[in-house]
Amino acid sequence: MSRISREEIGKIQMVDLHTQYKNIKEDVDKGIQEVIDSCAFINGPAVKSFAKELATYNNVNHAVPCANGTDALQVAMMAVGLKPGDEVLVPVHTYVATAEVIALLQLDPVFVDVDPELFTIDVKQMESKITSKTKAIVPVHLYGQCADMEAIMKIANKHNLFVIEDTAQAIGAEYTFSDGSVKKAGTIGHIGCTSFFPSKNLGCYGDGGAMLINDEKLANTARMIASHGQSIKYHHDIVGCNSRLDTLQAAVLRVKLPHLDTYNKNRQKVANKYNKAFAQVQEIETPQNAENSTHVYHQYTLKVNNVDRDQLKEKLQEKGVPSMIYYPVPLHFQKAYCKSEFNEGSFPVTEQLSKVVLSLPIHTEMQENQQDYIIQSVLESINELA
Repeated sequence: MSRISREEIGKIQMVDLHTQYKNIKEDVDKGIQEVIDSCAFINGPAVKSFAKELATYNNVNHAVPCANGTDALQVAMMAVGLKPGDEVLVPVHTYVATAEVIALLQLDPVFVDVDPELFTIDVKQMESKITSKTKAIVPVHLYGQCADMEAIMKIANKHNLFVIEDTAQAIGAEYTFSDGSVKKAGTIGHIGCTSFFPSKNLGCYGDGGAMLINDEKLANTARMIASHGQSIKYHHDIVGCNSRLDTLQAAVLRVKLPHLDTYNKNRQKVANKYNKAFAQVQEIETPQNAENSTHVYHQYTLKVNNVDRDQLKEKLQEKGVPSMIYYPVPLHFQKAYCKSEFNEGSFPVTEQLSKVVLSLPIHTEMQENQQDYIIQSVLESINELA
């Protein structure tokens, strides 16, 4: 491969939402215009249609839309009846929202370290964290692949715990059980929570979220909570909140949902090319795939060894290649969540990951020459630092 100049490839972005929009512009514009013409901006027909289509796509009985992924987690925890003081197991290597809603509801987040290769909650450590106060587990399907849900459900059933899946980064991923059965991410536990933040694999043009639920009673409770605790207007039977997916966002999501599998395949193609390019590079450890889950690569996150990760990030930036660190400060070191018993070494895998992980650009419209330039820049930067 001949060397590519920076001028040849234009601006590289972590996610190219503009090109994605241009490819579906006619349908998106039509959907948005229909909403504007109808003026049904709240709970319009597109919201109900999208909920049905999302449920069908995930082969689940109910999809309950809401305002964002964080609200989805909060409403889910309220729906299963968690009370102040209840303990909830959650991976310590995740975005803050997962723990945030636990603390917001005056529950107690109990952190669990993650698998060093897969980045998802380490099931081998979970049972040692369970006490008489433990009521739920929130596995996070991080970066695009499922946590070990068969083992998690076995532990949950043994201890009578609720399982609320955080599938904001893995919509469309599939988990295969030991008996050969297959389920979509977010449809295995009691409730699956997802986000439609614009950069997600299925993203809208603002904020949005949804819950995936099989149990009808639980779904009805979640709907009520998300609508001020009412099923009939002005009759508030339970304490709720105001969390709605607006109709404009639903219209966008209705257009994008049929493309989701193609979007995920495109991400997998990009990831496979990265994997091949970096396979023999000692300083890079490419993402590992779980045996029982597909990977839809919301992020392409590698581990940097024997060279300084932060310096590599700076070198790439100088060459016009953006990158991201998810997550530079572990949850147990965040001021809002640190406890006196936490110290250096409390969660060694997460602490190490915070120092070595680096995510490269990956999206559905990645141009081949842009990816070639990214790969070239990574290899050159490593050589410069070695």
